[in-house]
Amino acid sequence: MGSIYDGAFRTILNDCRKLIIPVINEIFGENYSGEEEIEFFPNEHFAERQDEEVRERITDSNFRITGRETKKYHLECESGFPDGRITIRLFEYDAQIALDEGETTGETLTVTFPNTAVLHLRVRKNSPDRMEYVIVTPGGTVRYKIPVMKVQSYTLKEIFRKRLLILIPFYIFSHEARLREYNDDRRRLGELEAEYRWILEKLECLEEEGIIGAFDRRTIIELSREVIKELTHNYENVQKGMGDIMGGALMETEARTILNQGISQGIGQGKMLGMEEARKSTARRMLKKGKLGIEEIAEYSGLTVEEAKQLAAEENGGKE
Repeated sequence: MGSIYDGAFRTILNDCRKLIIPVINEIFGENYSGEEEIEFFPNEHFAERQDEEVRERITDSNFRITGRETKKYHLECESGFPDGRITIRLFEYDAQIALDEGETTGETLTVTFPNTAVLHLRVRKNSPDRMEYVIVTPGGTVRYKIPVMKVQSYTLKEIFRKRLLILIPFYIFSHEARLREYNDDRRRLGELEAEYRWILEKLECLEEEGIIGAFDRRTIIELSREVIKELTHNYENVQKGMGDIMGGALMETEARTILNQGISQGIGQGKMLGMEEARKSTARRMLKKGKLGIEEIAEYSGLTVEEAKQLAAEENGGKE
């Protein structure tokens, strides 16, 4: 189960890199502006234990941020309840990351551990806000804390105010304990659906304001749908209701992409078609995809419903 959530986490970090900065600022108290360079490193590491074969370890993210100074970061997403084992895995990852970039001068080995944090999707009431490494060496003891980010600790307003948009695909975990209630009570399910409609509206506003790009918005929606589908697979009513909302949002973003591409191509080719013909061209492409209804095609292309129906009839050989 966890692989789907891990995959979603890796995807949004790698594909929407600028969204990482607010999360790093929140977790580590940094003050990055968002203009810094972010460089990712391979997530595959190989660890060898005595009397065991070499084992491959996959980290969720391993990257470097370069601004006034350069710092290495390592973030992990954990879908299970905290049980102590994640701390062991984190240390193994961190040690391997440090060793991969270790520097040897003569007989002196210098290794630098990354700034590490973990995103917990599930927590208990007594789940700590920090984990801790205590490394006892012959030269002294090193002790430092690993911050824990909890999805449930943030309201939707806080997520958008602080631009912690990476948390949105996993926000459904805040409702996990009430999924059965939503499934059995249509009114309560309506409240959850309304909350996600608000999320979609806020994402659209951020795109219109230029704070996020169309690709970022679509990625957040796609990953949210995947996580919701996995988490609600035992709750048919919730899965259908939420699936309709997120699926509709994806079709809308696809339609807008088609519209923008159609207009851009028309302008780029220097065709003297005019805006009306560009709208019709866009509507024809939507009709060929076959994913949208006539009224939606009319809305997204800028045609009237009657014009869209006429185009549909033409595409079907004159049959309505």
